[in-house]
Amino acid sequence: MISQFLPILVATLIAGTPLVYAALGELVVERAGVLNMGVEGMMVIGAVLAFMVMMATGNLFLAIVAAMLGAMLLALMFVVLAVSFRANQVAVGLVLTIFGTSLGSYLGKSYIGMAIVIEPSQLSALAGKIPLIGNVLGQLHPLVWLSWALFAGVWYFLHRSRAGLILRAVGEAPTSAHALGYPVNGIRYVATLFGGATAGIAGAYISIIYTSLWTEGLIAGRGWIAVALVVFATWRPVRCFLGAYLFGGATIAQLFAQSAGVGLPSELMSALPYIVTIVVLVLISRNAALMRLNIPASLGKPFTADG
Repeated sequence: MISQFLPILVATLIAGTPLVYAALGELVVERAGVLNMGVEGMMVIGAVLAFMVMMATGNLFLAIVAAMLGAMLLALMFVVLAVSFRANQVAVGLVLTIFGTSLGSYLGKSYIGMAIVIEPSQLSALAGKIPLIGNVLGQLHPLVWLSWALFAGVWYFLHRSRAGLILRAVGEAPTSAHALGYPVNGIRYVATLFGGATAGIAGAYISIIYTSLWTEGLIAGRGWIAVALVVFATWRPVRCFLGAYLFGGATIAQLFAQSAGVGLPSELMSALPYIVTIVVLVLISRNAALMRLNIPASLGKPFTADG
Protein backbone atom coordinates (compact mmCIF):
# COMPACT_ATOMS: atom_id res chain seq x y z
CA MET A 1 0.00 0.00 0.00
CA ILE A 2 2.78 2.41 0.99
CA SER A 3 4.78 1.54 -2.12
CA GLN A 4 1.77 2.49 -4.26
CA PHE A 5 1.15 5.75 -2.39
CA LEU A 6 4.77 6.89 -2.35
CA PRO A 7 5.04 7.78 -6.08
CA ILE A 8 1.83 9.83 -5.85
CA LEU A 9 3.13 11.69 -2.78
CA VAL A 10 6.47 12.47 -4.41
CA ALA A 11 4.82 13.56 -7.65
CA THR A 12 2.41 15.80 -5.74
CA LEU A 13 5.25 17.49 -3.86
CA ILE A 14 7.14 18.04 -7.11
CA ALA A 15 4.10 19.42 -8.95
CA GLY A 16 3.02 21.67 -6.08
CA THR A 17 6.43 23.29 -5.49
CA PRO A 18 6.18 26.10 -8.11
CA LEU A 19 2.77 27.00 -6.71
CA VAL A 20 4.26 27.18 -3.20
CA TYR A 21 6.88 29.69 -4.37
CA ALA A 22 4.54 31.82 -6.46
CA ALA A 23 1.57 31.79 -4.06
CA LEU A 24 3.57 32.57 -0.92
CA GLY A 25 5.23 35.49 -2.68
CA GLU A 26 1.88 36.82 -3.86
CA LEU A 27 0.50 36.34 -0.34
CA VAL A 28 3.14 38.70 1.05
CA VAL A 29 2.42 41.21 -1.72
CA GLU A 30 -1.32 41.19 -1.04
CA ARG A 31 -0.89 41.40 2.72
CA ALA A 32 0.89 44.70 2.01
CA GLY A 33 -2.22 45.91 0.16
CA VAL A 34 -1.00 45.40 -3.41
CA LEU A 35 -2.84 43.21 -5.91
CA ASN A 36 -0.36 41.98 -8.50
CA MET A 37 -2.09 39.88 -11.14
CA GLY A 38 1.07 39.72 -13.23
CA VAL A 39 2.40 36.56 -11.56
CA GLU A 40 1.95 34.52 -14.75
CA GLY A 41 4.08 36.94 -16.76
CA MET A 42 6.81 37.03 -14.11
CA MET A 43 6.91 33.24 -14.00
CA VAL A 44 7.28 33.07 -17.79
CA ILE A 45 10.20 35.50 -17.71
CA GLY A 46 11.79 33.59 -14.84
CA ALA A 47 11.39 30.31 -16.70
CA VAL A 48 12.89 31.46 -20.00
CA LEU A 49 15.80 33.39 -18.45
CA ALA A 50 16.69 30.48 -16.19
CA PHE A 51 16.63 28.11 -19.16
CA MET A 52 18.78 30.41 -21.27
CA VAL A 53 21.39 30.85 -18.54
CA MET A 54 21.37 27.14 -17.73
CA MET A 55 21.96 26.29 -21.38
CA ALA A 56 24.81 28.80 -21.57
CA THR A 57 26.57 28.08 -18.27
CA GLY A 58 25.24 24.85 -16.82
CA ASN A 59 25.15 26.63 -13.45
CA LEU A 60 21.88 26.21 -11.59
CA PHE A 61 22.63 28.99 -9.11
CA LEU A 62 23.25 31.54 -11.86
CA ALA A 63 20.10 30.39 -13.65
CA ILE A 64 17.97 30.95 -10.56
CA VAL A 65 19.56 34.35 -9.90
CA ALA A 66 18.83 35.38 -13.50
CA ALA A 67 15.22 34.23 -13.12
CA MET A 68 14.80 36.20 -9.90
CA LEU A 69 16.32 39.37 -11.35
CA GLY A 70 14.24 39.17 -14.53
CA ALA A 71 11.00 38.65 -12.64
CA MET A 72 11.90 41.38 -10.15
CA LEU A 73 12.43 43.79 -13.04
CA LEU A 74 8.87 43.14 -14.19
CA ALA A 75 7.67 43.51 -10.59
CA LEU A 76 9.49 46.85 -10.42
CA MET A 77 7.70 48.00 -13.57
CA PHE A 78 4.41 47.02 -11.98
CA VAL A 79 5.02 48.69 -8.63
CA VAL A 80 6.20 51.94 -10.21
CA LEU A 81 3.01 52.17 -12.24
CA ALA A 82 0.62 50.84 -9.61
CA VAL A 83 2.07 52.36 -6.44
CA SER A 84 3.99 55.47 -7.47
CA PHE A 85 1.72 56.52 -10.33
CA ARG A 86 -1.41 54.98 -8.74
CA ALA A 87 -2.55 53.22 -11.91
CA ASN A 88 -5.30 50.61 -11.66
CA GLN A 89 -3.57 47.56 -10.19
CA VAL A 90 -5.74 44.99 -11.96
CA ALA A 91 -5.15 46.59 -15.36
CA VAL A 92 -1.40 46.94 -14.80
CA GLY A 93 -1.18 43.32 -13.65
CA LEU A 94 -2.98 42.07 -16.74
CA VAL A 95 -0.71 44.13 -18.98
CA LEU A 96 2.31 42.75 -17.13
CA THR A 97 1.15 39.20 -17.79
CA ILE A 98 0.63 39.88 -21.49
CA PHE A 99 3.99 41.63 -21.75
CA GLY A 100 5.87 38.95 -19.81
CA THR A 101 4.29 36.11 -21.76
CA SER A 102 4.98 37.74 -25.11
CA LEU A 103 8.55 38.68 -24.19
CA GLY A 104 9.19 35.18 -22.90
CA SER A 105 7.95 33.67 -26.16
CA TYR A 106 10.25 35.99 -28.11
CA LEU A 107 13.32 35.31 -25.97
CA GLY A 108 12.78 31.55 -25.95
CA LYS A 109 11.95 31.16 -29.62
CA SER A 110 15.34 29.67 -30.51
CA TYR A 111 15.26 27.33 -27.49
CA ILE A 112 11.99 25.57 -28.30
CA GLY A 113 12.45 21.81 -28.24
CA MET A 114 15.79 21.95 -26.43
CA ALA A 115 16.23 19.98 -23.23
CA ILE A 116 18.53 20.21 -20.23
CA VAL A 117 20.17 17.23 -18.57
CA ILE A 118 20.19 17.82 -14.80
CA GLU A 119 22.78 15.96 -12.79
CA PRO A 120 21.42 14.18 -9.71
CA SER A 121 21.83 16.30 -6.60
CA GLN A 122 24.38 15.07 -4.09
CA LEU A 123 22.27 16.59 -1.33
CA SER A 124 19.29 14.52 -2.46
CA ALA A 125 21.45 11.41 -2.46
CA LEU A 126 22.52 12.11 1.11
CA ALA A 127 18.95 12.87 2.17
CA GLY A 128 17.90 9.51 0.72
CA LYS A 129 19.87 7.78 3.49
CA ILE A 130 17.83 9.39 6.28
CA PRO A 131 15.72 6.76 8.08
CA LEU A 132 11.95 6.77 7.54
CA ILE A 133 11.75 9.88 5.35
CA GLY A 134 14.74 9.21 3.12
CA ASN A 135 12.61 7.45 0.49
CA VAL A 136 10.73 10.71 -0.05
CA LEU A 137 13.47 13.30 0.45
CA GLY A 138 15.89 11.43 -1.78
CA GLN A 139 13.56 11.81 -4.77
CA LEU A 140 13.11 15.56 -4.32
CA HIS A 141 15.33 18.35 -5.58
CA PRO A 142 16.71 20.70 -2.89
CA LEU A 143 14.58 23.48 -4.38
CA VAL A 144 11.58 21.56 -3.03
CA TRP A 145 13.08 21.62 0.44
CA LEU A 146 13.82 25.32 0.02
CA SER A 147 10.13 25.96 -0.64
CA TRP A 148 9.38 24.46 2.78
CA ALA A 149 11.91 26.84 4.34
CA LEU A 150 10.25 29.71 2.47
CA PHE A 151 6.89 28.75 3.94
CA ALA A 152 8.33 28.66 7.46
CA GLY A 153 10.02 32.01 6.90
CA VAL A 154 6.88 33.68 5.53
CA TRP A 155 4.76 32.32 8.37
CA TYR A 156 7.23 33.51 10.99
CA PHE A 157 7.65 36.89 9.30
CA LEU A 158 3.93 37.61 9.09
CA HIS A 159 2.87 36.29 12.49
CA ARG A 160 5.88 36.50 14.80
CA SER A 161 8.04 39.42 13.68
CA ARG A 162 7.70 43.16 14.15
CA ALA A 163 8.46 43.74 10.46
CA GLY A 164 5.62 41.41 9.51
CA LEU A 165 3.26 43.26 11.83
CA ILE A 166 4.20 46.52 10.14
CA LEU A 167 3.62 45.03 6.69
CA ARG A 168 0.20 43.77 7.72
CA ALA A 169 -0.61 47.19 9.17
CA VAL A 170 0.27 48.75 5.82
CA GLY A 171 -2.17 46.38 4.14
CA GLU A 172 -4.94 46.94 6.66
CA ALA A 173 -4.64 50.64 7.55
CA PRO A 174 -2.02 52.46 5.47
CA THR A 175 -3.10 55.90 6.71
CA SER A 176 -2.54 54.86 10.32
CA ALA A 177 0.78 53.21 9.44
CA HIS A 178 1.89 56.42 7.72
CA ALA A 179 0.85 58.47 10.73
CA LEU A 180 3.11 56.31 12.87
CA GLY A 181 6.01 57.12 10.57
CA TYR A 182 6.19 53.98 8.41
CA PRO A 183 6.97 54.39 4.68
CA VAL A 184 3.84 52.78 3.25
CA ASN A 185 4.83 52.88 -0.41
CA GLY A 186 8.39 51.85 0.37
CA ILE A 187 7.14 48.77 2.18
CA ARG A 188 4.85 47.99 -0.75
CA TYR A 189 7.83 48.28 -3.10
CA VAL A 190 9.83 45.75 -1.09
CA ALA A 191 6.89 43.33 -0.78
CA THR A 192 6.20 43.46 -4.52
CA LEU A 193 9.84 42.86 -5.39
CA PHE A 194 9.86 39.89 -3.02
CA GLY A 195 6.82 38.50 -4.82
CA GLY A 196 8.64 38.98 -8.13
CA ALA A 197 11.67 37.07 -6.83
CA THR A 198 9.61 34.08 -5.70
CA ALA A 199 7.68 34.05 -8.99
CA GLY A 200 11.03 33.97 -10.79
CA ILE A 201 12.15 30.98 -8.74
CA ALA A 202 8.85 29.26 -9.50
CA GLY A 203 9.36 29.77 -13.22
CA ALA A 204 12.97 28.58 -13.02
CA TYR A 205 11.90 25.45 -11.19
CA ILE A 206 9.38 24.60 -13.89
CA SER A 207 11.71 25.04 -16.86
CA ILE A 208 14.85 23.53 -15.31
CA ILE A 209 13.76 20.97 -12.71
CA TYR A 210 10.14 20.04 -13.41
CA THR A 211 10.26 19.76 -17.22
CA SER A 212 13.94 20.44 -18.09
CA LEU A 213 12.87 22.02 -21.37
CA TRP A 214 11.48 25.21 -22.84
CA THR A 215 8.36 25.56 -24.94
CA GLU A 216 5.70 28.19 -25.32
CA GLY A 217 2.88 27.82 -22.83
CA LEU A 218 5.18 26.08 -20.36
CA ILE A 219 3.76 27.88 -17.32
CA ALA A 220 0.25 26.87 -18.43
CA GLY A 221 -1.73 29.17 -16.15
CA ARG A 222 0.09 28.31 -12.92
CA GLY A 223 0.55 32.02 -12.23
CA TRP A 224 -3.21 32.50 -12.27
CA ILE A 225 -3.66 29.48 -10.01
CA ALA A 226 -1.13 31.02 -7.59
CA VAL A 227 -3.19 34.22 -7.42
CA ALA A 228 -6.34 32.17 -6.89
CA LEU A 229 -4.58 30.18 -4.17
CA VAL A 230 -4.09 33.30 -2.08
CA VAL A 231 -7.85 33.86 -2.11
CA PHE A 232 -8.46 30.15 -1.50
CA ALA A 233 -6.16 30.36 1.53
CA THR A 234 -7.95 33.50 2.78
CA TRP A 235 -4.53 35.20 2.96
CA ARG A 236 -3.08 32.70 5.46
CA PRO A 237 0.33 31.03 4.87
CA VAL A 238 -0.57 27.56 6.17
CA ARG A 239 -3.64 27.27 3.98
CA CYS A 240 -1.67 28.68 1.05
CA PHE A 241 1.05 26.05 1.54
CA LEU A 242 -1.39 23.16 1.79
CA GLY A 243 -3.51 24.52 -1.05
CA ALA A 244 -0.51 24.51 -3.37
CA TYR A 245 -0.17 20.77 -2.86
CA LEU A 246 -3.91 20.30 -3.26
CA PHE A 247 -3.72 21.81 -6.73
CA GLY A 248 -0.46 19.99 -7.39
CA GLY A 249 -2.25 16.79 -6.45
CA ALA A 250 -5.06 17.61 -8.87
CA THR A 251 -2.47 17.94 -11.64
CA ILE A 252 -0.90 14.62 -10.76
CA ALA A 253 -4.27 12.90 -10.33
CA GLN A 254 -5.18 13.51 -13.95
CA LEU A 255 -1.83 12.07 -15.09
CA PHE A 256 -2.20 8.94 -12.98
CA ALA A 257 -5.83 8.59 -14.08
CA GLN A 258 -4.83 8.76 -17.75
CA SER A 259 -2.06 6.21 -17.24
CA ALA A 260 -4.54 3.94 -15.46
CA GLY A 261 -6.83 4.05 -18.48
CA VAL A 262 -9.72 6.00 -16.95
CA GLY A 263 -12.33 6.31 -19.66
CA LEU A 264 -12.52 10.10 -19.80
CA PRO A 265 -11.27 12.41 -22.58
CA SER A 266 -7.66 13.48 -22.00
CA GLU A 267 -8.65 17.11 -22.57
CA LEU A 268 -11.12 16.92 -19.70
CA MET A 269 -8.55 15.30 -17.41
CA SER A 270 -5.97 17.97 -18.29
CA ALA A 271 -8.48 20.65 -17.34
CA LEU A 272 -8.99 19.12 -13.87
CA PRO A 273 -6.67 21.51 -11.94
CA TYR A 274 -8.40 24.52 -13.47
CA ILE A 275 -11.84 23.10 -12.75
CA VAL A 276 -10.80 22.59 -9.13
CA THR A 277 -9.61 26.22 -9.02
CA ILE A 278 -12.93 27.55 -10.28
CA VAL A 279 -15.02 25.37 -7.95
CA VAL A 280 -12.97 26.29 -4.87
CA LEU A 281 -13.08 30.01 -5.64
CA VAL A 282 -16.84 29.91 -6.16
CA LEU A 283 -17.36 28.11 -2.86
CA ILE A 284 -15.14 30.51 -0.92
CA SER A 285 -16.58 33.61 -2.58
CA ARG A 286 -20.07 32.59 -1.44
CA ASN A 287 -18.94 33.08 2.18
CA ALA A 288 -18.95 36.88 2.23
CA ALA A 289 -18.31 37.07 5.98
CA LEU A 290 -15.14 34.96 5.66
CA MET A 291 -13.87 37.13 2.82
CA ARG A 292 -14.53 40.39 4.68
CA LEU A 293 -12.86 39.04 7.81
CA ASN A 294 -9.61 38.05 6.12
CA ILE A 295 -9.06 40.22 3.05
CA PRO A 296 -6.56 43.07 3.62
CA ALA A 297 -8.68 46.22 3.92
CA SER A 298 -6.59 48.28 1.51
CA LEU A 299 -5.98 45.54 -1.07
CA GLY A 300 -5.77 47.09 -4.54
CA LYS A 301 -6.24 50.63 -3.23
CA PRO A 302 -3.54 53.24 -3.94
CA PHE A 303 -2.17 55.27 -1.05
CA THR A 304 -1.19 58.92 -0.96
CA ALA A 305 0.35 60.63 2.04
CA ASP A 306 -1.99 63.61 1.65
CA GLY A 307 -5.05 61.35 1.76
